[in-house]
Amino acid sequence: MSGLMYLRRYIQRHVGGMLGGFVLILVANLLALTLPYVTGLAVNDIQAHGNINNTWRYALVLVGLALLTGCAQLGARYVINAISREIEYELRNDLFAHYQRLELGYYQERRLGDLVARAINDLTAIRLLLGPGINNALNTPAALSATLVVMFQIDRQLMLYTTVMLPLMTVTFLILDKRISSSFKRVQDQFGTVSAQAQENFSGIRVVKAYTQEDAELRAFNDVNREYMKRSLVYARFYSVLWPAMFFISGVAAAVLLWRGGIDVINGRIQLGQLVQFNIYLVQLTWPMIALGWVVNLFQQGQASLVRVREVLEYDPPIKDGPQTNPAARVTQGAVELRGVTLRYHNSEHAALSDITVSIPAGGSLGIVGATGSGKSSLVNLITRTFEATAGEILIDGQPIRSIPLHELHAAIGYVPQESFLFSTSIADNIAYGKADATDDELNRAAEIAQLSKDVADFPNGIFTVVGERGVSLSGGQKQRTSIARAVAKEPRILILDDALSSVDTNTEAEILRRLRDFMRERTSIVIAHRISTVKDLDHIIVLEDGRIVEQGTHDELLRLGGRYHAMYRRQLLGEELVLDGDDTPAPTFEGEQVRQG
Repeated sequence: MSGLMYLRRYIQRHVGGMLGGFVLILVANLLALTLPYVTGLAVNDIQAHGNINNTWRYALVLVGLALLTGCAQLGARYVINAISREIEYELRNDLFAHYQRLELGYYQERRLGDLVARAINDLTAIRLLLGPGINNALNTPAALSATLVVMFQIDRQLMLYTTVMLPLMTVTFLILDKRISSSFKRVQDQFGTVSAQAQENFSGIRVVKAYTQEDAELRAFNDVNREYMKRSLVYARFYSVLWPAMFFISGVAAAVLLWRGGIDVINGRIQLGQLVQFNIYLVQLTWPMIALGWVVNLFQQGQASLVRVREVLEYDPPIKDGPQTNPAARVTQGAVELRGVTLRYHNSEHAALSDITVSIPAGGSLGIVGATGSGKSSLVNLITRTFEATAGEILIDGQPIRSIPLHELHAAIGYVPQESFLFSTSIADNIAYGKADATDDELNRAAEIAQLSKDVADFPNGIFTVVGERGVSLSGGQKQRTSIARAVAKEPRILILDDALSSVDTNTEAEILRRLRDFMRERTSIVIAHRISTVKDLDHIIVLEDGRIVEQGTHDELLRLGGRYHAMYRRQLLGEELVLDGDDTPAPTFEGEQVRQG
């Protein structure tokens, strides 16, 4: 019952409907008790008078009672099952909303297939607990108690003979109870593994095919699927014992009734009609007894699934609005300042960032360069509060970043990540994702700035072309440009490009940067890049190495410094010259040509 206690706030919203359903259950059981009574009267009347003229009257009464009983049962089941569907709907919405609040690190440590399984299979098990589970949990004791009382009034001795087997059912439930619960949880856990395996395979199908790993993936899926089958068979063995046990016990009880009741009728201790009436009551007890096993099973499944759902719902995300949050705080200018910021991920002893101090005025621009793993993405992830700084302070418009509501902070930032993610909708929907009310002119302007317009013109439905799952129909460069257009359409106060031009050629990059220049003047811009050409025109540039700022300044200042930035520039310049020489094309003149003399 601890599971139902956890769900009480959902159940309380529908307590009126639950009570109505319980009343209908009581009415249905009271009506059901009259059916054997009327049948017994009919049998005694036929036996006493040998006349079937009154049989039609009894038959009509029985049909009427059966109709009323069926209507009451239908009403009870509909009300309770409808409530269980509504609670499932509310619970799934709450679970999905909580998924949205969880930090990126939570998803990095868990398999997405398992999270999806919790939102589908486990919630279905909880619904069955709340629907058929509660319906039969209420109906079974009502039917049992009412029927036993009537049987006791008819003949105490015969009732004791026929109900002596019932405690064996309880013993059977107690034996199987824990095993059913634990085995079902293991089945659900493995189902999450199977879902995750399939999801990863579908998402990476291009890589699978490119490296001809279909057979290897099939073997891997076969292994986890076989384990799922094994666990399901263990669960099925425990569960399958319940139903045969119920039928066996009810069959023994029926045999006892026929033996003992037949003797009593022959000896004249009870009437034949009473024996028939007693037999019908025993049949009516059979389903509640079988349902009791089903209820126990539903409760065990529901409890096991509720544990898995609670693990998510009760997880308290470390990155959230808290006591330091000022509900009135807003990002109006976009000035960003980091003061002695350090970041250490919880599963690593090595600091990803150490003592980072940098200031970007409103409307200013910052370029970040460095080798892979130097901490570039980690730095911008702190500004978006994807991760929390271990030490130091981050200010936006002079306000501590934790004082700004997360919704307001994220609404003020346009972020283009390294790996562009597109939804399986149209290009227009993807561009308008951050601004649902964007006009066609605004969408076309964003596409023009991102140099996507020419590509879109060649698509069958233009900007309304559906891109497929994760943008599968687009090239890497088209995905990146769509992501850039999405950030531009949002018109944020802070624009972050995290190596967002790596998949486009240098000519397209130059044109995008040229068109972005006017857009970036009106907002604070942070650009991460591996190519010097991407950041050379920005106001300030920092060079990261092992999570530390080792150089900073403008492009010209860093070249004159003759350090790591200068070396990166020379390597890239040499690489471009080699490519141009191979094409028999004269090399262009680069700004900072004097470095060739060094």
